[in-house]
Amino acid sequence: MQQFTVHTGLVAPLDRENVDTDAIIPKQFLKSIRKTGFGPNLFDEWRYLDHGEPGQDPATRKPNPDFVLNQPRYKGASVLIARKNFGCGSSREHAPWALDQFGFRALIAPSFADIFFNNTFKNGLLPIVLPEAEVAKLF
Repeated sequence: MQQFTVHTGLVAPLDRENVDTDAIIPKQFLKSIRKTGFGPNLFDEWRYLDHGEPGQDPATRKPNPDFVLNQPRYKGASVLIARKNFGCGSSREHAPWALDQFGFRALIAPSFADIFFNNTFKNGLLPIVLPEAEVAKLF
C-alpha cells in the first residue's frame, strides 16, 4: 500500500447497490492467515462462471464476459465506482485487502458501510462519498 495525495486512473463502474463483503471476497477464500493473495478472488462469484477454490490458478477458471472487470476496456482500473451502501455485511477486513491487491486505490459511492469505510483507510484505500445524484451522473 503506497500512500498518495493525487491519483489519476481508469474508473470501472460497478452498477450495483448493497455490495456486501461476501460478494467482494467470498468466504471460501478467507482461510489464509496471511494478508496477501486475495486480489485474484475479488468479486469471485461475479467474475467467474465456475466455482473457485483457495489456491486455484485463476488462469484455469472461466471468466464471466459480462462482468465489468472482465471487459478489456476496464483492465487496469484503479478507481471503482458503485452505488449506495458499498461494503455492507460482515465486517471482514479481507474485503479492502482484496480490492487493494486487485489494484484499486480509490472507491467512489454515495455511502459505505461504517466498518468497511474505516477498514479502507487502515488498508490504504481512499473511499470517496459523493451525493447519489452525482454518482448517477458518473455511470
